[in-house]
This record gives sequence, C-alpha cells and structure tokens, in this order.
Amino acid sequence: MYKILVIATGNRDKVREISVVLLDELDSFSVYSNEDTERKPVGIRIMSLADFPDAPKVIEDRDTIEANAMKKALEMAQYTGHICLADDTGLFIDALNGEPGVMAARFAGEDCCYQDNRLKTLKLMNGVTNRIANFRTVMALAEPNGIIAIHDGIVKGSITETERGLNGFGYDAVFEVEDLGVTFAEMEDDQKNRISHRAKALKAMIPLIKQLYDTV
Repeated sequence: MYKILVIATGNRDKVREISVVLLDELDSFSVYSNEDTERKPVGIRIMSLADFPDAPKVIEDRDTIEANAMKKALEMAQYTGHICLADDTGLFIDALNGEPGVMAARFAGEDCCYQDNRLKTLKLMNGVTNRIANFRTVMALAEPNGIIAIHDGIVKGSITETERGLNGFGYDAVFEVEDLGVTFAEMEDDQKNRISHRAKALKAMIPLIKQLYDTV
C-alpha cells in the first residue's frame, strides 16, 4: 500500500530537483514515481501536476514567497484531495533593493523565459559594484483542510558579470554561491541538491513528511 504526495507544480525542473531530494532523503520508505507492481507495506508515491492535467492554474498574486507557496499548496491539496508540497523562490539582490524578489519568475514579463530573466538581471547590474544577493525558497505542505507546515532555505551569494555554466535552470548561471566561487549552473546536480536553497527548505520538511507518512 502507498500514500500519495503531490509536488504542486507544473515546472518540470522543479519537479526533477524536488523528486531527487525526496528519493534520497526518504530512504526508510519505498518511494514510487509510477505504478510499481511490488510494494513494501508502507510507501510514498510521488506525483506532480503533470498527473493532474486538468488542474487549474494557481495565480501567484501574493506579495511574499511565503504566501505564494502556501496558496499553491492549499489550492492544489483541495483540488487533488492529497497532501501537496509547493514552493516559491525569490532572488533578492541588494543593489536592486531586493528585486526581483517575489517576482523572480516573471522579472522580464509574464511570458518571459529563464534567459530573459537572466539577461534583464545582468543588464540592470552592469557596472554595479555591490553584487550581493541571496536565493530564498519557502516550501509549504498542505492537506485539503489547511496548511500543515512551512520551511525556508537561504543561500547567500552574488550576481556574476556574465552567464557561467550550462547546468541548472532559472538564475543558476548568474548566481555565484558564497565561498564556493562557482555558480549553481557550474555544479553537478548532486552538489547543487546538497546545498541549494530549495534543498535546504525541503530537507527541513523531511522529518514531518516521514512522520505523516509513517502510518497506513
């Protein structure tokens, strides 16, 4: 028998990152990403919004990443009837008064792509001496009746002068991690998944997930 945990996003990159960390951290469970025929007595089946193609789009219209994460988790928990895990991430740049912040995914416009956001960031930071920035992710866990918990993760760093690295997504190629001298896009996936803001927020949630799913 298994229980379902829904990663409440349609972003394939986020689903992949979160799934990898869950598979690694939930080592005391049988974790299924599809309909396996052999199951241990207790298991978790990880699903995403790709498994719910008719799910309504959640409008991320809140003023904080905390509020957006909670909104996504709760609305999708109510829609799917399952416990849902959602996140929202902001990039906060000192020299831009905290921008793009909560608008990180839409910094260059509603229909922008990852590269549009990176190019706008580099343009605004051209010639700027203070390049300090931090990535922050808030992870929210919800059931249909309400929010269960939220946790956050922060990584300090700086904005590069050019794009560096071919891995990752989003702003990874323009964010150099403090003390490491490399961008997220220059890291292998396993290294990023150990230290990233998203991984930190998710790992803080793991003990609660284990507690919730440790019964049938």
